[in-house]
This record gives sequence, C-alpha cells and structure tokens, in this order.
Amino acid sequence: MTTPMPHSNGPRNPAGTQGSAPKIPLPGQHLTVQPADPDRIRGDVDDLLAELDGVAADEGTETGVDLTRRAHILEQAHEVLVRALATVDKI
Repeated sequence: MTTPMPHSNGPRNPAGTQGSAPKIPLPGQHLTVQPADPDRIRGDVDDLLAELDGVAADEGTETGVDLTRRAHILEQAHEVLVRALATVDKI
C-alpha cells in the first residue's frame, strides 16, 4: 500500500512542480518605446501647421519652391502622426 501524498493548493509552474507562478507582464511593459503624449504630439503638429501658415503663398502666385516647402512641412506633420500611431499600436 502507498502512502497518500498531501495535495497543496499552491501555485504550480508550467512543469507542474510547485513554486512561484510566472510573472505575467502588464500590457506595454515589455516595450522600450515611450508612450505617445497627446499634448506633445498636438503641439508638434500645431507648430508645423503654424510654419505652414508662415510660408508666403498668395493664391495664384505660388512658386515651385513654395509648393515644395509646403509639401515638406505637411510630410513632417504626417510623420509625427504616423510615429504616434505606431507607438499606440505597440502598446
């Protein structure tokens, strides 16, 4: 006859042996990326759009340089938003 083994209700690790339970990370804890700060993002985009307003461009008299400069500013604002969305997607 065998001696019954007492059962413990303690946590078990994946191998089935007793021990402390593995720690489960919180969402986003594994990332080294800083979370997106809405106020900073809004400020960055606002600064770029203000710069866009500063580009001298009267209707009908825009030069190729003006259009190129405006396109570059809009591209920068787009990149700010894309980086912010990528950060949020990773969390």
